[in-house]
Amino acid sequence: MIRIGTSGYSYDDWVGHFYPEGIKKGDMLRYYAGRFDTVEVNYSYYRMPEARTLAQMAAKTAASFEFVVKANSEMTHERKGDPRVFAQFAEALKPLIDQRKFGCILAQFPYSFGPSADAAEYLRFFRRQIPDLPIVVEFRNSHWVHQKTFELLEELNFGFCCVDEPNLRGLMPRVAVATSPEVGYVRFHGRNAEKWFEHEEAWQRYDYLYSEGELAEWVDKVKQIAEKTKRTYVFFNNHYQAKAVVNAGVFQKLLGMEV
Repeated sequence: MIRIGTSGYSYDDWVGHFYPEGIKKGDMLRYYAGRFDTVEVNYSYYRMPEARTLAQMAAKTAASFEFVVKANSEMTHERKGDPRVFAQFAEALKPLIDQRKFGCILAQFPYSFGPSADAAEYLRFFRRQIPDLPIVVEFRNSHWVHQKTFELLEELNFGFCCVDEPNLRGLMPRVAVATSPEVGYVRFHGRNAEKWFEHEEAWQRYDYLYSEGELAEWVDKVKQIAEKTKRTYVFFNNHYQAKAVVNAGVFQKLLGMEV
């Protein structure tokens, strides 16, 4: 099973490009869910999600829709190791789990989180806090691309987040790996090398429209990941002016999926 969607959906600059003029913020998810069957919830990184909010979001989508929820920054960036933070986060997911609309947790770590014995132990700690839910790990530091990393993720039943981003020193290369039989994962961040490190506004990094040829490079890779996992998610994070929507649609067609 392959699901394709975008990283977030509530963007003002999507109005006129994807959303109709005059749409209300509260109607964006319902409109989005008429086009895609999955989405990454990114606000949960910035503030701890609440069960009530996720339940309200679930109510705006069809029974077959699935949410991937990004881990809170306290869990991936601050890393103080407070079990209460993990318990609060997991508790908020219950409405999605109960309605069978929960996909997995995306734990995105910063570039500064490089491979080490302490980092490996923190990943084990992370799994102990949330032992029963599917979790995908996204590394930003290329030094993690090593067989030992993949073996560690397999041991912990963590999915590996494959990424497509600029081919710059230190960034993650475009490798396709599945480390969990439960879930495969691919994120497209865009290839805007010029603005990746030097930009005035955060959105400039993700201002990139993939060509069909660039996306075609991933078709066989995604199929291979999907053959090894129960479900595979593909998300587009090149969100500026709804370029993610455009490329998600192109990728659906490349995979022969209904649009």
